[in-house]
Amino acid sequence: MNEQITFTEVYHRHARMVYNVCLNHLRNTEEASEATQDVFLKVHDKLTTFQGGSALRTWIYRIAINTCLDRIKASRRKKRAFFGLTLSLGAEPGAHDVPVFDHPGVQLERQERMEAVFGLIDRLPDKQRTALLLKTTEGLSQVEIGEVLGLSTKAVESLLTRARVNLKQQLDRTKDSP
Repeated sequence: MNEQITFTEVYHRHARMVYNVCLNHLRNTEEASEATQDVFLKVHDKLTTFQGGSALRTWIYRIAINTCLDRIKASRRKKRAFFGLTLSLGAEPGAHDVPVFDHPGVQLERQERMEAVFGLIDRLPDKQRTALLLKTTEGLSQVEIGEVLGLSTKAVESLLTRARVNLKQQLDRTKDSP
């Protein structure tokens, strides 16, 4: 790690990128802000031990993605527990399962469509979803995605292909359903 770079500099260079990654994964501004804080707490705690085996940006991407995936998993556990409670109380199933897309800048008339698409993206396996989001929303190359995920370029290509096929199949099923 370059001794001259300070945490403040790291934060200012990467805060927007981290927030965008968190927002793309969590799709809620409050959750994204909290996750961004968590990421930079981890970066602050580990910055002196950063070895430089990868680019600093790649290292921060990994921390951001892992933080988001941990939050998503925790949220799913809470939803399952809540769902079990609502079923036992006689509430209607699925009433609280719809993810809310709370991204600033999305035009109102497109919001419903975006919620549906991101709902389908949420159903993808974690690695496929992460690779697809890094490619489409962050604009990372397959090489960069491979560095972030610790995978070869061929493995990333395969993940992206499977993600697109799975997403297309899900979209086709939603078109066919009443």
